[in-house]
Amino acid sequence: MSATTTAGAWLRRFHPAEDAPVRLVCLPHAGGSASYYFPVSRALSPQADVVAVQYPGRQDRRHEPCLDDVRELADRVVAQLLPWCDRPVALFGHSLGATLGFEVALRLEEAGHTPVALFASGRRAPSRHRENERIHLGPDERLLATIKGMSGTDPAVLADDELLRAVLPAIRGDYKAAETYRYRPGPPLHCPVVVLNGDSDPEVTALEAEGWTDHTRGPVSFHWFTGSHFYLNEHAAEVIGLVRRRLARS
Repeated sequence: MSATTTAGAWLRRFHPAEDAPVRLVCLPHAGGSASYYFPVSRALSPQADVVAVQYPGRQDRRHEPCLDDVRELADRVVAQLLPWCDRPVALFGHSLGATLGFEVALRLEEAGHTPVALFASGRRAPSRHRENERIHLGPDERLLATIKGMSGTDPAVLADDELLRAVLPAIRGDYKAAETYRYRPGPPLHCPVVVLNGDSDPEVTALEAEGWTDHTRGPVSFHWFTGSHFYLNEHAAEVIGLVRRRLARS
């Protein structure tokens, strides 16, 4: 693969590392974009070739319709990733990205590319859902209040009400994908799963996090950090260090 910051519409390589022994694929949260992982790419290069996924409906893909179904999104992502499986691949997903990472891992394993690790951050196990989640069906004001309270959206976007409302369709689509996802029983993964969460995250209880053990035959480890849903903003160095050490062992 050529050293480029783009690999089609779907993938971003901010710091191409052609000789890296492992490729880390990063999957954004609801309302997030590939650029959220720019600091991760910078910190891990050249140890890992970091590839961040850019969903439709945001930033340079803002004129494209978003995908509001996790399985459809996983199908599309895997189709883009398969040519990049020329070396071991790990997956890191936060929130919606963790659920998507699980579905992507299933498809990669079916294609003969078992990930060396799935880092599942800020998300309960795929089989643990909450029936009362209906944010994607609510008014714009409720959706806006939710994302402002999460602290996961670019402050420049939050400060510009017109811009924020322009990206609402993509955010609503992401929330629909996350809230309507239902696990379909099937064979578990074989790859290790590394579960990371904030200890005061209202989106994930300890019991819901422990459910990840049901979804792989590989080892599962749990890491708790102080903070809420976007604990990783305050613990970026610790999280990146953990990822670095885990990839080195792989």
